[in-house]
Amino acid sequence: MKSVCFYFQVHQPYRVKKYRVFDIGTDPEYFNDRSESDLNNRKVLEKVASKSYIPATRLLLQLLQKHPELKVSFSFSGVALEQLERYAPEAIELFKKVIDTGRVEVLGETYYHSLAFFYSPTEFEQQVTKHREIIRRLFGVRPRVFRNTELSYRNDLAGWADANGYAGILAEGWDPILGWRSPNYVYKPVGSQNTRLLLKNYRLSDDLAFRFSSRDWSEWPLTAEKYGAWLGAAEGDTVNLFMDYETFGEHQWEDTGIFAFLEQLPQELGKNNGIDFKTPSEVIASYDVRDEVDMPHTVTWADTDRDLTAWVGNPMQKAAIEAIYALEQDVILANDGRLIEDWRKLQTSDHFYYMCTKWFGDGDVHAYFSPYESPYDAYMTYMNALSDLRLRLSKRSG
Repeated sequence: MKSVCFYFQVHQPYRVKKYRVFDIGTDPEYFNDRSESDLNNRKVLEKVASKSYIPATRLLLQLLQKHPELKVSFSFSGVALEQLERYAPEAIELFKKVIDTGRVEVLGETYYHSLAFFYSPTEFEQQVTKHREIIRRLFGVRPRVFRNTELSYRNDLAGWADANGYAGILAEGWDPILGWRSPNYVYKPVGSQNTRLLLKNYRLSDDLAFRFSSRDWSEWPLTAEKYGAWLGAAEGDTVNLFMDYETFGEHQWEDTGIFAFLEQLPQELGKNNGIDFKTPSEVIASYDVRDEVDMPHTVTWADTDRDLTAWVGNPMQKAAIEAIYALEQDVILANDGRLIEDWRKLQTSDHFYYMCTKWFGDGDVHAYFSPYESPYDAYMTYMNALSDLRLRLSKRSG
């Protein structure tokens, strides 16, 4: 029996508004943009919820009711859940309903969708704990599998997951790491005894997430029948399809046929003998370990490099991320809830992603996601807000 394991990421950051140098010292509202720009977090959240989260989850609920074999998993950033509660409560209620079916697993991650694991183990632990609390409050479950921000992973993260009782952890099934091996098996990570590693099949995942609507793609149009045949022909125990949930309706608009594709897929897979659906925990419990995987250096799911250069690949990005974590001790000692919250929101990985200056295909993807005119505009906006945070901190400490 071969399984299909779906994992969907739900995340929306608090984007920093057009914060000017003249605002430093006078405006502590970094994320509150009341204009009609793409920096208006409420406007963006409501748009994505109406185009993607609400219709996709409504359809998913119908599919779960129609196909008792269907199972999926989600990872929600805490900052996305905060905004959904405030601006799109209907989406929260739909997510609760699909999770209440008992066939949708919720994964653990960092509350602020940050790269804290690589900069502050203490802060990382704080964010994971806070994330666990909001998942328990909203959905009544405790994550058993962990997914780090941007699917970023290396061996010592597996050691942490093992020590903290996680059954599994997700990572990118990157060819230079796997070599001749396939991502379609359960692996044992170096540095862990009990935690298992599930690797993304990036080719089949990206067929949906990135290539589905591309008329330049030789396989366009992608039908559920064709995709089902590909999954049926794939070797291994589990085909791990990991992608942003915004794939359905936002990155791939409704008029591309993405919702019709999703609606037809469970039935098509049912025609392929030997294929079922499993959550990450069920995959881990069902299949033996194939081999051990060693990732001493950080691997992510972004860009052609599959490393952290999407967020820290140029001097602007490095300066910004080092500056925010350099404030950690002073911010925590200040014991000011508002300061701590703003400091943590400024850790969200998206801020640094917007500053990326890569070219060609990678640069196009970064530009697509960025609400700023340029990476330099993103950097100046962020650093102005950070300067104000420093000023507030100095006044609080003084």
